[in-house]
Amino acid sequence: MLARRIKTLSRFGKCCRESKESYSRICLRLASTEVSKVDDRQSAISRDLKPTPPQPPFAKNLFLGRFDKAMLTYPEIKTNEELEILNQMVEPIEKFFGNVDSKSIDRNAKIPDVILKQLGEMGLFGQQIPELYGGLGLNATQYARLAEATSMDSSIAVTLAAHQAIGLKGILIAGTEEQKEKYLPKLATGEHIAAFCLTEPSSGSDAASVRTRATLSEDGTHYLLTGGKIWISNGGIADIFTVFAQTEIVDALGNKQDKITAFIVERSFGGVTSGKPEDKLGIRGSNTCEVHFDRTPVPVDNVIGLVGGGFKIAMNVLNSGRFSMGSSGAGSLKRLIGMVTEHATTRMQFGKTLSEFDLIKEKVAKMAVQTYAMESMAYLTAGMLDAGDRPDCSLEAAMVKIFSSEASWTAVSECLQILGGLGYMKDYPYERFLRDCRILLIFEGTNEILRMFVALSGMQYAGQELLETVRCVTIVTG
Repeated sequence: MLARRIKTLSRFGKCCRESKESYSRICLRLASTEVSKVDDRQSAISRDLKPTPPQPPFAKNLFLGRFDKAMLTYPEIKTNEELEILNQMVEPIEKFFGNVDSKSIDRNAKIPDVILKQLGEMGLFGQQIPELYGGLGLNATQYARLAEATSMDSSIAVTLAAHQAIGLKGILIAGTEEQKEKYLPKLATGEHIAAFCLTEPSSGSDAASVRTRATLSEDGTHYLLTGGKIWISNGGIADIFTVFAQTEIVDALGNKQDKITAFIVERSFGGVTSGKPEDKLGIRGSNTCEVHFDRTPVPVDNVIGLVGGGFKIAMNVLNSGRFSMGSSGAGSLKRLIGMVTEHATTRMQFGKTLSEFDLIKEKVAKMAVQTYAMESMAYLTAGMLDAGDRPDCSLEAAMVKIFSSEASWTAVSECLQILGGLGYMKDYPYERFLRDCRILLIFEGTNEILRMFVALSGMQYAGQELLETVRCVTIVTG
């Protein structure tokens, strides 16, 4: 059905190219609309059968010794029609990335403006922004599948992720309707690019220790924002910033204390400057720099959520986007393993191909197992996110990030080991995979911090329930 519509569009490719929307974007929009229709029909059927109660957090329940047997049924794509539609969405993206000169992007440490424009025309800056605001309205599974395709160039993948997985996500999950109507349409098309400003020289993993300050003006109409942020992805090219700053809060008793508040800051407000792009080891094409605010006036209407509620928003933003690292990592590894096995089956040593040696077979087998696990974890978590109304998957997302980043680093290293000296040469893409991969263990929460987060959050969840049990027992026996 959709395939016929896309074939019809291709016959009129010239018209599509001359229209405001690109052919690829039209295909993506059609595909996402069809999937939404399938989802709506299935949701309606489910509601008619019986109401679906909120799902308990799967990973957190493991700390109480509870295993939800429903999780033994993997959340596959529901119908062949939906799977076909999803594949139709991915096809133009993979074709586009197949023509991207990643070597040039890495060498020049910059994504060409024409590439960014084409990404916007395809709708890739608005993947999870609802169609109401001009985005594609993808669910978590669709977003994860597209992440496999966009991972063909790590610099572009990071630029897109910094824009939508964290840069604009605060507006999406905690913004007012007015804020969404004002900012999301241009963010969806790539006309405006977003950045997430949390890290400072004195606050990395300790996000609560930010020193950037927002002071309310005497007339109460705006805040004056002053401070500096470092290592901000998209910091030099962004038009819209989600900025976290300390604000003075006065409680009911008149006591004053500092709490973090989230703000939507436009570069056009003034007082916003970006430093020179950082010269990075990997993901060199993505823009990373310092961003400074010098008494930048921010209207009170641009507070995201509650004044003083910024830390929770920051954590929710970071927790919500990590799961896609599994699918993007798996996408990169599948391509890399393909190239390495081609080398192993043609490279001769001691009268045999490398692929005939047991040690090489073992390395390839382990990489395939890790890739399969990464992909499975990512889509399991995506399925859980799609099945409920904002379910608590913070631990699952952290687990995916930890496992996928470390498995990717190990697998890429093993690929270079199979390639030998060839893998170490800049004339080939393999060493770039290694450099790009290293950041995965650091950004969006270091793996050390995330391990503590998984353990402490799980124990806290279990402790709270056990405390309630003890209270009930005390009341009954007391």
